[in-house]
Amino acid sequence: MYHFSNIATLQADLRSGAITCKALVEQAIADIEKKKQLNAFLEVFDASARAQAIAIDEKIKAGTAGKLAGVVVGLKDNICYKGHKVSASSKILEGFESLYSATVVEHLLAEDAIIIGRLNCDEFAMGSSNENSAYGNVLNPLDETRVPGGSSGGAAAAVAADLCHVSLGSDTGGSVRQPASFTGMVGLKPTYGRVSRYGLIAYASSFDQIGPVTKNVEDMALVMEVISGQDKNDNTSSSHKVDDYSAALKPEKKYKIVYLKECVESEGIDPEVKQSFLSQVEQLKATGHTVEPISFPYLDYLVPVYYVLTTAEASSNLSRFDGIHYGYRSPDATTLESTYKKSRSEGFGKEVKRRIMLGTFVLSAGYYDAYYAKGQKVRRVIQEKTREIFKSNDFIITPSTPGTAFEFGKNSADPIKMYLEDIFTVQAPIAGIPAISVPMGNHSNGLPMGLQLMTDYFEEARLFNLAATIKR
Repeated sequence: MYHFSNIATLQADLRSGAITCKALVEQAIADIEKKKQLNAFLEVFDASARAQAIAIDEKIKAGTAGKLAGVVVGLKDNICYKGHKVSASSKILEGFESLYSATVVEHLLAEDAIIIGRLNCDEFAMGSSNENSAYGNVLNPLDETRVPGGSSGGAAAAVAADLCHVSLGSDTGGSVRQPASFTGMVGLKPTYGRVSRYGLIAYASSFDQIGPVTKNVEDMALVMEVISGQDKNDNTSSSHKVDDYSAALKPEKKYKIVYLKECVESEGIDPEVKQSFLSQVEQLKATGHTVEPISFPYLDYLVPVYYVLTTAEASSNLSRFDGIHYGYRSPDATTLESTYKKSRSEGFGKEVKRRIMLGTFVLSAGYYDAYYAKGQKVRRVIQEKTREIFKSNDFIITPSTPGTAFEFGKNSADPIKMYLEDIFTVQAPIAGIPAISVPMGNHSNGLPMGLQLMTDYFEEARLFNLAATIKR
């Protein structure tokens, strides 16, 4: 059995003949079946993955293989892959097969990555625990009684359980970084516009970003080199130059770093998470960085603003799933009106319906100015305050999450408590800046904790540079 540690070693082994892509795919298929109780994969693309493996083995022999040759990748079930099913883990898209590939998928295939299957997630990427999928919970491979985080829980669990080498998830309010923290992986939300959203099933279009989950920062840098860049199919993608992220991993530079006092002083933070975070602060100081506390008076506004704006966008984006054009249609529908009502009522899960209703409410006449318009104004204040911090500092650091992975059902009855799981991760998507979660040691309960690093727009190279120096 081949043990994957990093992409560089994998590709050296492929070139030497110690392993083949065909063998890697067969091992992945067998491992996914062996650990199917995790429910990380909704479907394995065995036929196309085997065909890719054979073709890439030939390229490796010929010396023409791409940057990601032999890397086995899982896709969150909201990223389209032509000729393969995609459902956003929702009954309303059951059986739907994509007619085109997302731009990130095309980039992966062009560099000879092998796409092994689609990964379970919270329905339409709405959730912080992966308990909202129409196809059942994903289990945390480190402790199967606990959640893997959400909404990209399947993406994080699959990498942590060695079912694939890398996965692609989507991060709207922390949906890559929080599950990465809960499973001891590295998870990134890129700068808004850094990675094309073309082919990503939308939840909240001004927040959504595709981001990888990897075992280490070096692999993250390489994957980001491949999937980043401007895309003619996505008008929000940026023309900003894509740096050579792998070459930027030179940890000799010293930075000015701040941490948010309000995060550390929050009553809801686990004492061990707080202590581990403060230990990381001391380690950064000891290696020559300047680290100081700073006040961020808007912490309590982050989650409310995030949920007002994202539910409004979800209400609009999900209106296309109506039982008419494609996907699920209620067998009990008899008229046009009943087709809409029954198909959407039966096709969407409870959390998705809750967010659609919230979004419709904040956009409705009489409430638009009080909620949605005010939310946009507060978002601008948060963006400006965040940019102001970066005028004189290189990084903001916080814990990735207030605690470690929680038990199934613990927060399910209280949506507000569940939403507050995102309190440290929503600043980055509200401001549009990049953020990464890296492991920072284990709690006394044996579960990993995460450190979040945030920096200015399009400074992913700088983010990877510092992230690579963090010691668990």
